[in-house]
Amino acid sequence: MQRCPEPELMNAPDQVIAYAEADFSAGDHSVVESLLELISNSCITLPSASLILDLGCGPGNVSELLASCFPSSDVIGIDGASSMISMANQRLFAKRIFIQNLQYQHVDLSHCCLDDLQQIRDASVIVSNSFLHHLHNPQTLWDSVKQLAAPNAFMLHRDLRRPSKEQEVDALCDRYVSEAPSVLQRDFRASLMAAFTVVEVCDQLELAGLSQFMVKEIGDRYLEISGRW
Repeated sequence: MQRCPEPELMNAPDQVIAYAEADFSAGDHSVVESLLELISNSCITLPSASLILDLGCGPGNVSELLASCFPSSDVIGIDGASSMISMANQRLFAKRIFIQNLQYQHVDLSHCCLDDLQQIRDASVIVSNSFLHHLHNPQTLWDSVKQLAAPNAFMLHRDLRRPSKEQEVDALCDRYVSEAPSVLQRDFRASLMAAFTVVEVCDQLELAGLSQFMVKEIGDRYLEISGRW
């Protein structure tokens, strides 16, 4: 099945509300647990005040978890959709008494000069969750990683992977979003068709000079890219 790109940014009010209200906690925790395992297996402790970036942070689900798991680090969530950043900041304001090491920045990585982003450079950890498939040019992510990461930085990027047949898309939609709000049903289908295969991601990494990263399938719908820069 050929890839069918979807819009890069999620700025529509119904999308922002639906994603902020949806319960993605199981998947969000799984991403952070994979990162913790990656760091633990390296036998390295992140220094105090390390910078952690969450690229394509949306309403901040994973960013909030990262801030809680790494209270001595500075976490910055990055998203190109101004409405998502606004929602993330609203949520953070309500939790500021508990989360003081998190901030958000409105940055569209597809249309910015990375050399100007000094505040988010030299990151010790770079994470993304369901970000890669939104990019019309996937090399945007890998170019950003190379520009923003400190030497030996930890990387963990999880995303959907594209099924080989539309019938498989139908089956996954029935399995996971049949009772979800219509906007989430629509977006899940579009995201599956916009996602990349493991082979395509391996080709992207080789082109970017990042072939040391490991790419693996997770469950029946995800792929995960992990390693150290």
